Amino acid sequence: MPSDRIELRGLRLLAYCGVLPEEQARRQPFSVDLDLDCDLAAAGRSDDLADTADYGAVCEAVERLAADERFALLERFAQAIADAVLAHDVVASVTVAVAKLRPPVAQDLASSGVRITRTRSTTDGP
Repeated sequence: MPSDRIELRGLRLLAYCGVLPEEQARRQPFSVDLDLDCDLAAAGRSDDLADTADYGAVCEAVERLAADERFALLERFAQAIADAVLAHDVVASVTVAVAKLRPPVAQDLASSGVRITRTRSTTDGP
C-alpha cells in the first residue's frame, strides 16, 4: 500500500440521497472529502500529470455521479463514490467522507455523515 496521499477537501455537491420522500423529491447539499492513496514518486520526479491521479477528473466523476444517481443511504452514496474513484488506475485505495449538510432531524444537527475506506481488493464485497 503506498504511503503517499492526495487529499481533496470540501467538494460541495447537490444530490438525491435519503429515505424520506422529501429527500428524494429535491436535491440536497453534501460535502465530500477524499483521501486517495497512490504512489506519487513518479509524479514527484517527472512533474507530469500523466504520472498521478488527476484530481480534476476525480472531482468531475464524483460530481457526475451525484447528478445522475439517487441513493437512499449515505453508505451507498459513499460506496458509489469509492467505486468511481478506484476506477482511476493509479489510486490503490480511497477514504470517502460524505456529509449531509442539512439532515432532516428535529435536533440542531450541523451534519450527518459516513466515512469509508476501500481498496481494490475490498470493492466487490461479499
